[in-house]
Amino acid sequence: MFNIIKTQKRTVLFLAAAVLFAAVYGIFVYNQAETSSQFEQKAETVIPDENSQVIKLETVNEAVLPATESEAQEEPVPDNLKEGSEHPFVAKLQERLMELGFMENDEPTLFYGSVTANAIRIYQRQNNIVQDGIAGPETLASLFSQEAKYYAVSLGISGDDVKQIQNRLYELGYLAKEEEVTGEFNETTEKAVMKLQELNQLSIDGNVGRKTIRLLYSEEVKPDYLAYGEKNEVVLSAQKRLKSLGYLTTVPDGNYGKDTVTAVKQFQSRNDLVVDGYLGPSTRIALEQEEATPNGVMLGEQGESVKRIQELLNKYGYLSSSNVTGYFGEVTEQSVKRFQKDNGLKADGSVGVQTLSLLTADKSVKAGKDFRPAVVDAGSGGGGKTVNGNVKAFIDIAASKVGSKYVWGSKGPNSFDCSGFVYWSLNQIGVRQSYLTSSGWRNMGKYKRISNYDDIKPGDIVVGKGHMGIAAESQKVIDASSSNGKVVYRQRTAWWRNNFIVAWRIFE
Repeated sequence: MFNIIKTQKRTVLFLAAAVLFAAVYGIFVYNQAETSSQFEQKAETVIPDENSQVIKLETVNEAVLPATESEAQEEPVPDNLKEGSEHPFVAKLQERLMELGFMENDEPTLFYGSVTANAIRIYQRQNNIVQDGIAGPETLASLFSQEAKYYAVSLGISGDDVKQIQNRLYELGYLAKEEEVTGEFNETTEKAVMKLQELNQLSIDGNVGRKTIRLLYSEEVKPDYLAYGEKNEVVLSAQKRLKSLGYLTTVPDGNYGKDTVTAVKQFQSRNDLVVDGYLGPSTRIALEQEEATPNGVMLGEQGESVKRIQELLNKYGYLSSSNVTGYFGEVTEQSVKRFQKDNGLKADGSVGVQTLSLLTADKSVKAGKDFRPAVVDAGSGGGGKTVNGNVKAFIDIAASKVGSKYVWGSKGPNSFDCSGFVYWSLNQIGVRQSYLTSSGWRNMGKYKRISNYDDIKPGDIVVGKGHMGIAAESQKVIDASSSNGKVVYRQRTAWWRNNFIVAWRIFE
């Protein structure tokens, strides 16, 4: 009898537990269904792009919600993401900042570094949120909302980003004095922007938005100062100085022709200026400095300056016309040495100020009848072959700067942005390459073009959408990363393939 009662009690307890479990499970399913319904409604949020089209946007809700319940327990998104934080959601945060123009395009990371914090501050400034660099609830709600705005600056705004814009306006001649580069967007800056927009056929509003930012660093931008086609005494004075420094290969005449553009670009490249071929304020000031770096063209270099030197060597009989290629190879070097020897100069094979002065003076000794210039120059048509460096040395030089700070617009030696890092590394290995932004690297033509991502080899320059780096061994890349806030040596992930535009082979 006792056993029957005991069994009945167990049955009742079991049934009660089953009922309780069913009730709890029902509530859980209902809540999950309701959350899923709300989530699906928000997942279709859209924002207009620059051309008033619409693109789907992952909302904060979608980005924050983890894939599984276990992930929700393990890695909840902090209420306040700040400098030093590391979390999967940081990648989505950086991706959004890049999309809206507050960070340079790069592979997003999990690390919330100083560059990310500064981008958040600028976003907060633009949206009247306390500028603490912390991605808190208010900032995140704004950043991922339908009303999120692209980067822009206008009258009354101040900051380091404004100073960078003013520097470029000064370079292009729209700001007349260096003292006007203050970091404060005042009426003078607004007028300069309006004039830039007017001359370049943009909407004239005095604000620096996406189109104006892109224009500032494009090759199509029209400056407000001396450029190709002009003729005056200022051009003549600059030409004389370029001639004395060994950059101009023709007689100064005051006419801003193609030879002057080539000379200005070469000077800018040698003197760490933005290479645009215009005689802007900074270029003219640099030309007047006693410490201005003179020209010196040597083995392994390429470009219009090299081609002009080869034409002059051909004129005096020291180089075959078949070697007028724009590539300074071994045959060109031997021709230079013979020219220097015949004209009483030190025969070092490098075209410096004295050698160039004689080449352009119409008084030089011509090659004797016994001299027979070679027909084929090593690398002449090799699409970028050099002989004064190799892949390993190039990668080693780039790797030596791993950990250096990322700073937008910096070209080294202790801080870099992505294009500045490539520029510095190439010049350190002896490849005399002008400074160009990633957009300028899209159509080089100077080196061997690699159009297939799978054909990339170590030492190639890899150019993506708004970013670039140096290919290393084992599918790795070395680059100045905005998302990491420093120069990194990392694996080339799917991001690089998805954003790939072109690669350039410097070394064969």
